[in-house]
Amino acid sequence: MIKLFIILFLCTLCLSSYGMKWRSIRSLHSSFSSSSESNDLEEIRNEQIRGNENENEYELRQLIERGFADWQTYKEKHGKSYPNQDEDNERMLAYLSAKQFIEKHQRDYTEGRVSFQVGENHMADLPFNQYRKLNGFKRPLGDAVTRKNASSTFLPPLNMYAVPESVDWRDKGLVTSVKNQGMCGSCWAFSATGALEGQHSRKLGTLVSLSEQNLIDCTKGEPYGNMGCNGGLMDNAFQYIEDNKGVDTETSYPYKAKNGKKCLFKRSNVGATDTGYVDLPSGDEDKLKIAVATQGPISVAIDAGHRSFQLYTHGVYDEEACSPDNLDHGVLVVGYGTDDIHGDYWLVKNSWGEHWGENGYIRMSRNKDNQCGIASKASYPLV
Repeated sequence: MIKLFIILFLCTLCLSSYGMKWRSIRSLHSSFSSSSESNDLEEIRNEQIRGNENENEYELRQLIERGFADWQTYKEKHGKSYPNQDEDNERMLAYLSAKQFIEKHQRDYTEGRVSFQVGENHMADLPFNQYRKLNGFKRPLGDAVTRKNASSTFLPPLNMYAVPESVDWRDKGLVTSVKNQGMCGSCWAFSATGALEGQHSRKLGTLVSLSEQNLIDCTKGEPYGNMGCNGGLMDNAFQYIEDNKGVDTETSYPYKAKNGKKCLFKRSNVGATDTGYVDLPSGDEDKLKIAVATQGPISVAIDAGHRSFQLYTHGVYDEEACSPDNLDHGVLVVGYGTDDIHGDYWLVKNSWGEHWGENGYIRMSRNKDNQCGIASKASYPLV
């Protein structure tokens, strides 16, 4: 049954490409039917229609076979395997749907209608509902923590002209290598560790990779209100680190991409700590720019709930459907700049591995009315 559905789905894709031929055949049939022709001409007409239909059926069959072949090639390229045939079929449907989206988007890119490219990455086989589970920025019920200390107020420098036109903290040794959260909605933990890694390096001169698993295992439930692989908030993680007087190093508390049964924090393995955190003014991209330039990498939440974000490969991401309010994914702003063609952008580190985007990064539109909500929930820890 599932395989039949796949074939029908492929037929739909193919007919969308060959619809003009079928319409031409129907149009030809109508024009003949409205005339008063002899039986000989009627037979010639019917044979012509049958010939065209056979040609289209052959092309349709070829495209279906190509779809299955493309799926096998994709699995081999990305080392994909699935526990059973049902899941293989489900992932194939997701891949073919993504492939159709990619082809249309790339035509738009070639014709200059969009500013970024998409492609067949390692996430192209994810059904969209499963993809959305990776976006783990979620405000817990009850709005999380009862904090002992209110977050500090961001005070921009008096000399605004000192803010450079472009910044990339990777060049200054404040950013660790791109990590991969896997099939766990722990983006918030990666955003939090990334911001603290940058602050620690900026203040103490040493770049240390910190443990996301520590945050996943030790901030679930009360009093911090995070939900491990089901989501959380960066500020809650910063508060835990302050209260706990540290977070362990990545090497001492390695990532498992799943919820641990208990908190395994060891004080002897602490890699960094914070003394609080700062929330930036919501929706203010100018303040975010100043903070990135003067403080270092900044934790932000964005609306990443779009197929275009899932399949992004290159360019300045300008998604008109993005919301400034529907935030679902925690990432790290590590710089900003201006593209000669597509204008201002934020340089953003994601946590989906180096095979996603521009080697794990994405350039997102800047100064476009807080597109995707990149300045709606920005913060950084104090060291």
